[in-house]
Formats: sequence, C-alpha cells, structure tokens
Amino acid sequence: MFIRKLILLLVILNLNLLANIISINKKTNFYNIFPQSEIFIDKTKKLTIKNVKKVKFKKINSKSIGFGYSPNFNVWIKFTLKNNTKNTINKILEYDNALTTNVYLYSNNKLLKKEGLAHLSENRKTINPIFNILLKPKEKKTYYIKASSYITTLIIKLNLFNSENFYIKEMQHQVILALFFGGMSILGFYNLFIFFFTKDRSYLYYVLYIFGILIHHLMYSGVTNIYFLPHNWVMPFIHYATYIVGFPALALALFTKSFLNIKKYKIINKTLTIYLILFPFLLSIFFITDSFNKYRNIFSVILLIYLVIITIYTSIKRNRQAYFVLFGWSIFLTAGMFMYLSSIGMYNVFINFPYYIEISLLIEAIVFSIALADRIKILEKDKQEAQEKLILQQKDEKARLKLKVEEKTKDLKNALDEKGLLLKELNHRVKNNMQTIVSLIRLQSDDIIDEKLKDVLTTIQNRINAMGHLHELLYKQDNLTNVNTVKYFKILVNEVMQSYNCENVKINFQIETNLKIEEAIYCGLIINELISNSFKYAFDDKMNGQIDIKLKKVNNKYILIVEDNGKGYDSTKPTNSLGLMLINTLACDQLKGNITIESENSVSVKIIWRDNEEYKSINT
Repeated sequence: MFIRKLILLLVILNLNLLANIISINKKTNFYNIFPQSEIFIDKTKKLTIKNVKKVKFKKINSKSIGFGYSPNFNVWIKFTLKNNTKNTINKILEYDNALTTNVYLYSNNKLLKKEGLAHLSENRKTINPIFNILLKPKEKKTYYIKASSYITTLIIKLNLFNSENFYIKEMQHQVILALFFGGMSILGFYNLFIFFFTKDRSYLYYVLYIFGILIHHLMYSGVTNIYFLPHNWVMPFIHYATYIVGFPALALALFTKSFLNIKKYKIINKTLTIYLILFPFLLSIFFITDSFNKYRNIFSVILLIYLVIITIYTSIKRNRQAYFVLFGWSIFLTAGMFMYLSSIGMYNVFINFPYYIEISLLIEAIVFSIALADRIKILEKDKQEAQEKLILQQKDEKARLKLKVEEKTKDLKNALDEKGLLLKELNHRVKNNMQTIVSLIRLQSDDIIDEKLKDVLTTIQNRINAMGHLHELLYKQDNLTNVNTVKYFKILVNEVMQSYNCENVKINFQIETNLKIEEAIYCGLIINELISNSFKYAFDDKMNGQIDIKLKKVNNKYILIVEDNGKGYDSTKPTNSLGLMLINTLACDQLKGNITIESENSVSVKIIWRDNEEYKSINT
C-alpha cells in the first residue's frame, strides 16, 4: 500500500514538472509561454539570479499580467523550454510591451541580454524587446526574465515565435501602425487647412488634439523609440510623460470649450477657464519630483471627467454638437478604461483585439471631424438664414428710407418753394423801393434848372435802375441763381438811352453766356457807366453812333467788352471822373479781374475775370 502511494505521488510530481516544461519544435510557429511560466516578486529589488533560483515561484495561469505603475519591485518570470527534436532550434522570444524600463534575460546563472527603454540598441528595429532562443537537439533549458519599470506601467506578456513568423507579424504590426498614424495625420492636416480658410479656432484646437494624440501614441506603441528619437534621448523624453499625456487633454478641453460654445454657460465656463490656466502648473509638480509619479495623470483624468460632465450637460440643453462629442467621448473613455484595466492586470482586451486603441482613436477622430463638418453645415445654414434676414431687413430699411427720403424731399421742396417765394417777394420789394427812389429823383430833377446837377441826378437814377431792373428780372424768373443776361442788358441799355434821347446810336449785343446775380449787378453798373459816358461824350450830334456789348466765357474766365465808334478821349490827361473810378473799383475789387481801356480814336473797355466757383471745384 505504501509503495502504491509513493508511485502515485511520483507520477503526480512528474506530471507537475512536465507541466512547467514547454516542448517546442520547428513547427512551433507561435506560443504564448506566459501561462506555462512561474512568477516571483522581489520587493527588495536586491536579489540576484543565484538568489532567485533558490526562492519559490508561483504559477501564473494567465496570458499576461499587469501591475500598473510599479517602481518599487522587480518581477521575475521563470519558464523552461525543451527541444524534442534532433535538430538545433532557433526561436525568438518577444517581450510584448514596448514601455518597460528594464527587461533582463538569464539562463544558467548568466545574463544573456539587457533590453527595455533603458537599454535600446542601435541595431534594434522591432517595436517590442526580443531575445534569441537557441536550443540544441534534445536540450532543455530554464530561462529567467527580470522586469522592472520606474517610469511607465509594468505589463508582462511573453510570446515565442519562429523567426520567419515573427518578422512577418512585426512587419504587419508596423504597417498597421503606419496606416493608423497616416490616417490620423491626414485628418490633422485636413482640418488644419480648413482652419486656415475658416479661421475657426475649434479646428485649430482639434488639430492640436490630433497631433497630441499622435505624439502620445507614438510613445505608447513604441514607434518613437526606434524611428523618431536617438536611443539615448528616449529615457529623457519619457520623463516628460506627464506633459505628453496632458497636452492632448488640454487641447481637447480647448476644443470642447470652443466647439460647444461653453461661453453661454457662465459658471461652467469660468471654472473650466480657471482649471485650464492652472493645468500646466499642476502638471509641473510631477516634473519637479518623482514622489507623486503614481498620480501623475490625475489632473488630466480630472479634466477629462469634467469635460464629459460638460458634454452631457450641453447635450441635455439640446446642443446639437454635443451629441457628436458625447459619442466620441464614449469611444475615447472606453479605450482609456481598457488601457487602465490592462495596465493593472485586471482585464486585457488587447489579447483578443490588439488594435482596439488605434481603432477607437481613429473612430473618435473621424466622429469629431464629422462633427466639425456638421458645424460648417450649421454655420452655413445660419449664415444663409442671416443673409435672408438681412436681405429682408435691407428691403424693409430701403422702403423705410425711401419713404423717409420722399418725406424729406417733399419738405425740402416745400422749403425751397417757400424760399423761392420769399426771395421773389424780396426782389419785388427791393425793385419797388428802388423804383420809388428813382421816382423821387425824377420829381426832384424836374424842378432843377442847373443842367450839370440835373445830369448828376440822371446818372444816379440810371445807376439805381441798373440794380432795380435786375431785381425785377429775378422776381419774374424761376431760376434765382443765374440771370438772363441778354434780357437784363437790353432793359438796362434801353433805360439809359431814354435818359439821354440817343435814338441815333445803334446798340449791338453779342451775349454768349449768363451771369450769376452778384456778377450781373457789377456788370450792369459797369455797362451803365460806360454807355452813359458814350452817350454824353462819344458822339457828335450828326454822327451815327454804334456801341457793341460783348460777353463770353472762355474756359473758366469771363470776358466783357464794351466799345463804341466815337471820337475817344486823351487818356494821358488826368481825370477825376467818378464813373471811371466806379468802373475800376467794380472790375478790380469786386470781380477780382483786370481792366484794359483803349481810347485813341474810339473807346474800348475790356474786363476779364475768373469764375471763382468753377475754379474751386476744378482744384478740388
């Protein structure tokens, strides 16, 4: 009976020993050796390979194991491989985590190779650490893996490959990652171009978020370690992990704030703004000291949770954009949750869905891009509605302004008509007053015998008539700006001719332009003096006289010429004629012109002055 029990015990012991031995051959293309391995945790971090061989290991019975952030202990993994064939077997052992700081492989008390972030070699082109396993025919060998990580999370998974199968798998893995990074980059640059065209900050923040995610995932997936950074830069770069995780969170917060128009919600906007201002300083705490590295992502997680709450709140408020963001958030948080569960060893979804994170991030980025496209659609719709509203307002405003203009025009027309009537009435009264004065002078002149004094009164009478006839014309015509110069000069000349009974003198008019009121007054007085002098002094009794009155405008200058065919006078003799003084004063001081007098055989007076209003408008 004792012998039977002993035999049974030996058989069970042998089965247990065989259970920990992994038999392989050339046909073993892939083998997850972790479930057949044993584990020991060295919390002292001082045990050597010789010490570890004496300790008791425990079975794992798991495809992978995660410890989260674990800088305070070393993990030892023990497994035994046996070559059952008569040929030498060469396999590749893959440590399926790119972020572990130190990974050492031992066998027969000897360190075979150092791997991990702290021991990257220039020749390494694989994303994960790998070790070459060489077994001679019928050889059995026990291996030990020592793993530790003092910066990143510690996740352990061991795979055994044939060389050919491993490199095929590695190439496929890197191609898939390249497609992921390429797709994300295209989305980033596409939205960057949209930002340049639209100047919408939401697109800029979204682009920063995408590139932040790219940088983070390049590090997380291990691509940065072998393609983008020199190997001696990797560890210093990893020290900035807090900022690498925080930057996309910050960009996502700015995107959410702008995209969902959080300014409408004052309390939420204020608290979010304060937290975003403090956020970089909070992250700096973990950069200054390693004492709180275990909690280095806490502020980023708090920010993301607050953003989820904001998105849920805005979706309740029926913000259309919030529905897209909330859907994207659900995908993002699911990926984050599985990453966390994997890192602490509770559940590793990536065993069955190895590219779950990449697919989730890509879907989230596409959802946000669709949301931004929908935003453009909404903005275009709002713009169209605003334009239609503006057009309607413009029509209403145009109609209102048209009515207003018509009312103002009517008021102005009434005012102008009233003003015209007043001016006509004024001219009529002035004409009447002057006519009264002329009548008084005539009455007085009839009682005077002295011919010289009588001539003076006649001259005064004609001067007053020169102004009175102008007001009479203004009263009769509608245009109060210019004077019908031909009619005015004829009335004026006929009045003077009647005063001096000069029926034998012929008057010729050559008037080519009209004059303004003020200029007409001055020219009327000048013509009155000139033809009065001609009637009194130029012609003998038997002489048929002729007086030519010419007025024209050349460019912006007026030219007035008054000449007779009389006997002229000696211009060298001094004269104190009041008429000539009046003519010079009117021509030079009032009209601002030049006067030329020729008087040898006949008298010709030429006056040239500038149209000042036209001259000013040309210069302006």
